[in-house]
Amino acid sequence: MHASDYHAPVLVEEVMSHLLAGDGLYLDGTAGGGGHAEALLERCPGCRLLAVDRDPEALETARARLDGHAGRVAFARMSFRDAPRHPRLRGERLAGALLDLGVSSHQLDRRRRGFTFRRGAALDMRMDQEAPGSAAELLARAPRGELHRTLRAGDAPRPGALAARIVQRRAGGALRTSDDLVAVLESVLGRRATHAEKARLFQALRMRVNDEIAALEEGLPGIRDALRPGGTLVVISYHSVEDGVVKRAFRDWSDPSRGLPPRLPVRAAELAPLGRVLTRKPVTPPAAEVEANPRARPARLRAWRRAA
Repeated sequence: MHASDYHAPVLVEEVMSHLLAGDGLYLDGTAGGGGHAEALLERCPGCRLLAVDRDPEALETARARLDGHAGRVAFARMSFRDAPRHPRLRGERLAGALLDLGVSSHQLDRRRRGFTFRRGAALDMRMDQEAPGSAAELLARAPRGELHRTLRAGDAPRPGALAARIVQRRAGGALRTSDDLVAVLESVLGRRATHAEKARLFQALRMRVNDEIAALEEGLPGIRDALRPGGTLVVISYHSVEDGVVKRAFRDWSDPSRGLPPRLPVRAAELAPLGRVLTRKPVTPPAAEVEANPRARPARLRAWRRAA
């Protein structure tokens, strides 16, 4: 497989216009197939990159794609939540960082990875298939209350009824494939599930299997603190829950007084903004990009710059 076939990077021009802040070290916390990384290195000869991903297949593809820039790239198999502790960042702060959340086209299109609701796909959904806890294991063992919280947090359809039906269904045998899970969903709905309904269910489980919301909530402030003055953090999300986490974080960092009781005795220095939001509203893909790559449609880009 050619590296360019792995995943079409979204909003490349918009990412570069917000991310690039001069020469220095950048973080691609979700390297995927290396598309955004390649654009950055080609446009900025003085830039260096730490490319991070939990998926070893993604890192292998990114290495091949970025082979011509090998002297300027370091690769690390880890979650972006841990990236600020990488040795490369012990003596140097980041000029910028990018998180492109969600899953790649490669992951979606490989049935054995279990992200897809196409017929016959195993219920895996792990970014790192050597990590414990596949979707099938979660569905087999999680108590009804935990399943309900997982499905509700991920905006799955009818989460309470769906959690109850999963527990009922697994008593007669494990849910192992996409067909099993879709059948449970349709039994709750009483009709054929739409593409959007299946997507919401599978996204909810994927986000729980990979602990994606907690990773985002913990990773954002760590990456923020690793930025140099004037450094920029760009995040592309594909789910309203993820986008909400990013929106609130950027807002709170830009206005520390937000939500504080009136006349609370705090020092002015404690209310100084850490930086500013660069995107008043999320940036979405233009129509031409969506036409060429329909999977770009739900992408929402937000950017924040650390105070100089």
